[in-house]
Amino acid sequence: MIVWLNGTHGAGKTTTSALVQQLIPDSRVLDAEKVGETLMDITPGLPRTDNFQHWPPWRPLVVETARRVLDYTGGTLVMPMTVLVERYWREISEGLAHHTIPVRHFVLHADRKTLRERIANDTVVGPDSPFRLTYLEPYAEAARTWLHREAEVVDTTHLTPAQTARRIAEAVKG
Repeated sequence: MIVWLNGTHGAGKTTTSALVQQLIPDSRVLDAEKVGETLMDITPGLPRTDNFQHWPPWRPLVVETARRVLDYTGGTLVMPMTVLVERYWREISEGLAHHTIPVRHFVLHADRKTLRERIANDTVVGPDSPFRLTYLEPYAEAARTWLHREAEVVDTTHLTPAQTARRIAEAVKG
């Protein structure tokens, strides 16, 4: 099974994924961003883009990586990754379904003010990351048009990462 944690930057995906992994037996975290980083390391580089998700190989490579890891390890993969383009999510989710891999898709949501505060106070990435801030509006648009219909929404505005992780783990174990 895959537990996919979606949502924009600052929602708590990375922190929550590590905590969810601790609560679900026989689970591992697979960050699909690492697949994008591998593509970014190709030299000479792939065509210029502002987001590696736009490269057509990224989506099937995420599916294939997850499939191969699950074939090898079994259990559950917890995958923290923002996917805001509906067509990209469909490609990934349909690819996983083709391999009969069940997916529980969660969106970690927080109001815009909370997201801005989290981004501004992030000690890992640094304050006010312009990259992260540019995704607030695309997230809001995806949430309005498709994302919140496609996933189980967990409002993290007033939750700690541990509380968020417990809610997700309880829903998965359900």
